[in-house]
Amino acid sequence: MKEYDVFGIGSALMDFLIEIGEDELIDMGLKKGEMHLIGEEKSNEILKRIKNYDVKTAPGGSSANTLAGIAALGGNAVFCGKVGADHNGAVYEVKSKDDGVHTRIKRHNGKMTGHAITFITRDSERTFATHLGASMLLEKDDIPEEDIAKSKILHIESYQLEDPGLRKTALSAMIIAKKHNTLVSIDLADPALVKRNLGDLKKIVKEYADIVFANEKEARAFTGKEKEEDALEEISRFCSIAVVKLGEKGSLIKQNGSVYRIQPFKVRAVDTTGAGDMYAAGVLFGIANNIPLERAGRIGSWAASKVVSQIGARLNINLKGWRKDIR
Repeated sequence: MKEYDVFGIGSALMDFLIEIGEDELIDMGLKKGEMHLIGEEKSNEILKRIKNYDVKTAPGGSSANTLAGIAALGGNAVFCGKVGADHNGAVYEVKSKDDGVHTRIKRHNGKMTGHAITFITRDSERTFATHLGASMLLEKDDIPEEDIAKSKILHIESYQLEDPGLRKTALSAMIIAKKHNTLVSIDLADPALVKRNLGDLKKIVKEYADIVFANEKEARAFTGKEKEEDALEEISRFCSIAVVKLGEKGSLIKQNGSVYRIQPFKVRAVDTTGAGDMYAAGVLFGIANNIPLERAGRIGSWAASKVVSQIGARLNINLKGWRKDIR
């Protein structure tokens, strides 16, 4: 018997959400609707500029969001990442624990905590300024082997598979998982990242992955297949459980030759941030608790529908009795 459902590693990023005018974006040199990777100097400049704004803050990062979703569903989740030895790092850890996640968060004295500043304009479009900070410095020695050994699933976001240092850390974690019969789950995370690292990603997925998550664009980038069913089939050649997320059209899951088409829960979407992460949370929670895969997909679809009905990437509703909603 394993103690934890899912152990995840990923970028520990504080999320800052701010409503702002388009002219202010221009003043900051940010192009509306795009994700901008920024350095520490630019980051400090923006943070100083917005200090008097109404800023909503929450711990973020793809893998961390998924683990918070698992905890919200009643699962036992552990997150490992790196933050700075600063106020935001302390807040990140406290709020993660408040979300029910067991933390294995390391501190770095020389780098500030990474963060993703999300600017929301009046047309609801989002512009991102992201500084990765200390999250880029997660090392092999930061990964506790005993916790992976005690976990049913290791979950990794593909953002950990591009930078050479982070990739080394992630590969070490996957080797540990295989040693202890812990399933490995990989979320392909971003189509541009997939295209940049296609050869290496395919090798890693083939060798280590038991479960793969991809949205339509990521699946197309990974397989070269235009049709979602063809992409699902191709991904299934690399792993035991292949998942293709189709947004408002639902999702497809394939295992052992069986394909499940998961219908979406119809809601009015307010903010799609975190939808894929919450979907993965539901599916992984289901797999870890021996729930039939089709029903696990329904749990994921339900969790995604709840998060897009609110502002923010994590579920901030009371989930008691959620099982009654899944038929």
